[in-house]
Amino acid sequence: MKSVLVTGHSGFLGRHLVKGIERRYPNVKLYFSNSSERNLLRPIDNEGIDHELDYIFHLAVDTKAGDYCLNHQADQWENNQLINTNIMHFWRRYQPQAKMITMGTSCAYPDDEQDKTEANILKGDPNERLYIYAMTKRMLLTGLEAFAQQDNMKYIYFIPNTLYGPDFEITDKHFIFEVIAKIAAAKYEGKTAVLWGSGYQKRELIYIDDAVNGILNNLHLENERVNIATGKERTIRDYVERVCECLSYPTHFLRYDVEAYEGQKSKELRPSPLTGPFNQTDLDQGIKKTVDYYVKQKYGNKM
Repeated sequence: MKSVLVTGHSGFLGRHLVKGIERRYPNVKLYFSNSSERNLLRPIDNEGIDHELDYIFHLAVDTKAGDYCLNHQADQWENNQLINTNIMHFWRRYQPQAKMITMGTSCAYPDDEQDKTEANILKGDPNERLYIYAMTKRMLLTGLEAFAQQDNMKYIYFIPNTLYGPDFEITDKHFIFEVIAKIAAAKYEGKTAVLWGSGYQKRELIYIDDAVNGILNNLHLENERVNIATGKERTIRDYVERVCECLSYPTHFLRYDVEAYEGQKSKELRPSPLTGPFNQTDLDQGIKKTVDYYVKQKYGNKM
């Protein structure tokens, strides 16, 4: 790997992926896309890129956790269609030899009981509250497949479940970060930790370093859909107990708001037969590192 472009490099996955690339390929030439340079809300060209790219890592997306998808459907449709169309146009017009590495979303899978294997990601309807965001990710995949069919271009479409680990934005509302924030506030600020839903809905976590290593270990794949998955999900209550243990906070002080929106009952992805499970990091160790990071950033060295 000599030269790559990374979009969305300032996000959680982007920051860790860039570090992983630099560790493995210390002489790599990195180019970035952001709001001031190669802004993907507008068409971009080769200006400032003086190399043929080996890879384009496309992580840029307009989305947030919580109810953002429900309340910003038009913004998500417009912005994500522009972002994806502009990077695809750049790829086809200026850097067709590069392999496109993109991120899908587990939300794009149909909201029913069928197995969440890669062959099923375009079947059925996604979750109603996440429908627009999910469909923009499906459109990205169909664009990749069209370019591969007509122009013999190469891609990998990774589909991650929930990523976690240190060095995240402490305002991030993805469920594990939200759980950590609420329980830490209960411990250090005396607030009541009210968690959404019954706590019996299930989720799957992939430690960020495992995801990065899995992506970089499988760049030899061509024109494949690949779940980034561990193959094992747990209830929210299970994760909550582990966070409470890290913070030495009694679980009986917590409250579950069973009237609140709790999302899909299950989001477990089947690991790809091409890669196997993306889990190397012990869950308790991973959660402890994540909790320690949050507490240090938010409260200083109180642990």
